[in-house]
Amino acid sequence: MKFIRNLIKKPFKIFIIKHLLASDIAIDLGTANTLVYQKNRGIILDEPSVVARVKEKGSYVPYAFGKKAKMMLGKTPGEIEAIRPLKDGVIADFKSAEEMIKHFIRSANTRFTVNKPNIIICVPSGSTPVERRAIQDAAESAGANEVFLIEEPMAAAIGAGLPVTEAEGSMIVDIGGGTTEVAVISLGGIVYSRSARIGGDVMDEAVRSYIRENHKLLIGEMTAEKIKKSIGSAYLSEENKNSLMIKGRDLVNGMPKEMLLSAYQVAESLAESVNQIISAIKMALESTPPELSSDIVDKGIVLSGGGGLLRDLDKIISDITKLPVRVADNPLCCVALGSGKVLENMDSFGHILFKQD
Repeated sequence: MKFIRNLIKKPFKIFIIKHLLASDIAIDLGTANTLVYQKNRGIILDEPSVVARVKEKGSYVPYAFGKKAKMMLGKTPGEIEAIRPLKDGVIADFKSAEEMIKHFIRSANTRFTVNKPNIIICVPSGSTPVERRAIQDAAESAGANEVFLIEEPMAAAIGAGLPVTEAEGSMIVDIGGGTTEVAVISLGGIVYSRSARIGGDVMDEAVRSYIRENHKLLIGEMTAEKIKKSIGSAYLSEENKNSLMIKGRDLVNGMPKEMLLSAYQVAESLAESVNQIISAIKMALESTPPELSSDIVDKGIVLSGGGGLLRDLDKIISDITKLPVRVADNPLCCVALGSGKVLENMDSFGHILFKQD
């Protein structure tokens, strides 16, 4: 009987111990969206990187996060402000970023735990040591046990299924909300990387500026994003007859106004942003060692990130570089999936993680 009781107790003890231990997580801390990957569960959270704060006794305190906060952008009364704590892939408002990360960690570990989770967090390849330290400190202050950093293009390449540990060159172009990361990877390391401060946010602002200057109509951030996603294109083509009715404020008389915007006009507004991305890719190709260049000729370039979904961007890059270009499967989640794969295979990928002193 004692033997049977021990058999019953042991699995129960193991269950209790596992239940009380926090699961390690990987965070794709993006300018536009934050994704959280929990070990053995996959992506469990995908929220906009937005914090709404309410003014109390002369200072701001956190009020809402993610989707709820994004709905408030441009619509808040005087005592509330909705902000993006990250700009160009790095922290612009430390306190808000810390509170946002803390909220997302709590969302990932909803049950009571006796320990703190280890966290892998992604950083732009072009970020400075000070910027990386700020991200690491924010995660530690938010309740992490140990914080490891991984460069975004490496995580994106792993998430896109590229053979990053093989003796062959792979080229990834990750176009996020704040930055475009271009990297050539071989043997588990980044041979060349370039981080350009161009991404979805710059494209949205380009659309807003174009409409403001050419049509004297003022539109908000969310409207610009909707325009880009609905009829945005990398190609200037008169054949594209798509159009969208948009609404904003007339800058001439101050009255609400609506107008029909064509896809050609949107493509015209995005032309400079697209050219900057192509220039970053060309510079990377020019700096790639010959042996790896031959691999890229065979395998081509892979696009990831939300910006990679811009209509015809892959085609225009292919036309200019004369290389095959494809968009990764599930491009919005590549960085999160890649960092999650590293989290679950530390023995194989642990060498690509680092800490900022």
